[in-house]
Amino acid sequence: MEKDLMELQTLIEVHFESRKKEEEELINLKDRIEKRRSERAEQQRIRSERDKERQKRLEEERARKEEEEAKKRAEDDAKKKKTLTSLHFGGYMQKLVKKRSGKRQTEREKKKKILNERRKSLDIENMSQDRLKEKAKELWEWMHQLEAEKFELQYQFARQKYEINVLRNRVSDHQKTVLLRCWICYRLNWRWKALLSQWLL
Repeated sequence: MEKDLMELQTLIEVHFESRKKEEEELINLKDRIEKRRSERAEQQRIRSERDKERQKRLEEERARKEEEEAKKRAEDDAKKKKTLTSLHFGGYMQKLVKKRSGKRQTEREKKKKILNERRKSLDIENMSQDRLKEKAKELWEWMHQLEAEKFELQYQFARQKYEINVLRNRVSDHQKTVLLRCWICYRLNWRWKALLSQWLL
């Protein structure tokens, strides 16, 4: 009987010892889980801060680039407007300068003055045949010179028009490139956030 009691007591002690050990292991496991949870929360906080800093840097860089692009577009627009002003309104500006600096003239007076400067008097009544031939040759050369000047002005006008079109196309292509880069950055940022959220789950 005493032997049975001793065995029972031994079993009870073993049971309580085992129970105590299991409880200690359970407490240790809970502590490790809580520690791991805290570590993951801290890692998540650090990642979140780094992501915010990276996002802030990207936004600042994007804002800086957009500001530079806007400044460059403004400079290009100013140059283009200046070119157009010089092309289409150069004569008008010259007229304003002349009006301010000197005597005011009407359009008819200006045209008359230009024609008088270009028109050459022909005193052919007392000319010999050889002199008439020389005069005709001189007039022909002068007319040829006027045609050459006209062709040169037309070429300059066409060239300036072509350069304006090229500048306009460059501005348009540049704007398309900027939009494409912004779209790519947006897509890459969205995919990175999606992968990050999947990894943290």
